[in-house]
Formats: sequence, structure tokens, C-alpha cells
Amino acid sequence: MRLITALLVLFLVLLQYRLWFGKNSVPDYLELKKSVARQLELNNKLEQRNKLIYADIDDLKNGLQAVEERARNELGMIKDGETFFRVIPQEN
Repeated sequence: MRLITALLVLFLVLLQYRLWFGKNSVPDYLELKKSVARQLELNNKLEQRNKLIYADIDDLKNGLQAVEERARNELGMIKDGETFFRVIPQEN
């Protein structure tokens, strides 16, 4: 009877060791869980960025206002008949 009890206790200790310190143990699981949470957060940020880019693409394809705004802001272009004034602040 003692031999069976000793074997069962030894078996239980080995299983507990593997559960806490072995491959795919509880600490490994917790680290993977944190990694998945970080990746989900990153994916959400990238998804939001992609939505903004798709909206910008749709604006550029469908409307002239977005094209005109980009031409003015990024390329410094003006319409025919407009006068461009640049105000340069004075340095003291």
C-alpha cells in the first residue's frame, strides 16, 4: 500500500513540475496571453489606420475637393486668377 501511495505522490509531483516549469507550462501560457493582447491592440490600431487610408482614397477618387486640398497643401498650387500671399513673421 505504501508503495502505491509513494508512486502516486511521485506521479503527482512530476505532473505538477511539468505544469509549472515544463514546456507549455502556466507561465508560458500567461506570456502567450499577454502577447496575444499586444498583437490585438496593434491590429486594432492598424485597422483604424487602414480605414482612414481607404476613406482618403475614396475621397480622392470621387471628389475634387480632396484633390484640390492636397494640391494646395502639399504642392503649393493655386487656381488660375487667385493671388497667393505669404506672411513671414518678423524675427526680433
